[in-house]
Amino acid sequence: MKRLALSLLFCVSPMTAVAADSAWVQATVSGFEARLVTEAAACPVLRTDKGDVAMTARAAATADFPQVCAAVLPAGAVRGDIAGETLPLPVAKPERILVLGDTGCRIKGGALQACNDPDKWPFPRLADAAAALKPDLVIHVGDYLYRESPCPPGNQGCAGSPWGDNWATWQADFYTPAAALLKAAPIVLVRGNHEDCLRTGPGWLRLQGPSAFDPAAPCIPHLPVYTVDLGALRLAVMDDATAQDTELNRDDSPLYAAELTGLAAIPAPVWFVHHRPIWAAITGPLGIPIGGNLALIDAVRVATQSGSPPIASNVELMLSGHIHSFEAINYDGKVPPQIVAGNGGDNLHATPENLRGAQFQGHSGVTVADGLSVDGFGFLLMTRAEGGWTIDLYDPAGKATGQCRFATAQDGKRGRLDCPKK
Repeated sequence: MKRLALSLLFCVSPMTAVAADSAWVQATVSGFEARLVTEAAACPVLRTDKGDVAMTARAAATADFPQVCAAVLPAGAVRGDIAGETLPLPVAKPERILVLGDTGCRIKGGALQACNDPDKWPFPRLADAAAALKPDLVIHVGDYLYRESPCPPGNQGCAGSPWGDNWATWQADFYTPAAALLKAAPIVLVRGNHEDCLRTGPGWLRLQGPSAFDPAAPCIPHLPVYTVDLGALRLAVMDDATAQDTELNRDDSPLYAAELTGLAAIPAPVWFVHHRPIWAAITGPLGIPIGGNLALIDAVRVATQSGSPPIASNVELMLSGHIHSFEAINYDGKVPPQIVAGNGGDNLHATPENLRGAQFQGHSGVTVADGLSVDGFGFLLMTRAEGGWTIDLYDPAGKATGQCRFATAQDGKRGRLDCPKK
């Protein structure tokens, strides 16, 4: 068994797998699971303080991907390794939760991000800075791979980059830059719209999907909500990869509506974690904040017809990405606050500093009480505090750039985000 290592080889054909061992621990429908991508012929043993577990083949090697191995972590395990490489194991009650998203480098047609320039694509150093903070858990809110087209000849910004849904590109856009972060803490890997079946869905399901991989059905358009037990808190993770922002397929509305109303059955408190925010905004004409996800807003409409609130009352916070900015939003009415953390590396979106008065598509009746966005690349660290959580914002170098406070629900009232200006 080769020593676990990550290597980035840019000079390969986009259709040729380049195998290098990569290991991580992620949340799944069965609990936390160790995953390994390996060029070895057989899966190794996962060694833990609660006993050894033989890893099994999650997905066999193909022309584009090496073998993926997996093993569910034994309950209560606090130490584990694969071939001598220590794995980060989950803690019963995380006190420090790091959130980031939309981390890949965009190469698609004429949209050419300079992946070789650390200022234009800062995810590698951002991930290293995030790892240095030693979080207990990482939540990635989706969109890992943006290299969908070849880099044009003569373009030095992305020269040598692989592209397409294959292991070389997954290494380049995520596994190599995130190596230190994956060694620092277990991770929740949310499916983004870039992981839908028209893009990199087959690779995401093979590598990161939360349920068993079926080689006979390599891309499943939608996976059910699953929960992650964090002791005094539960995450409800939704797959909304197919929920279009500006197009409405009413056939999808009952499915998403059922999942939204189903959140009420999860023991409180719940954080609703998904990629596409239902009510968040970018800059529209005349600087007016506009947005909202039309498909999910219609699902809310369907859900409320049966008397359900827009979002179940046991949900105290919504965490998303998709908009390439940081946003903290409080709403009028019976909707929990929203954090958007989509500024992890891909080209940034223009978002208004003040989100009050945002105009949303559809007819959900939800309005912004107050909210703000913060420009620039970065990530956030949520630290448990009395009555809620402190939220520290960081730039790619790991420098603190601001702080917010999330006060959890009290006396039947929704929680609240406050981000005082300096």
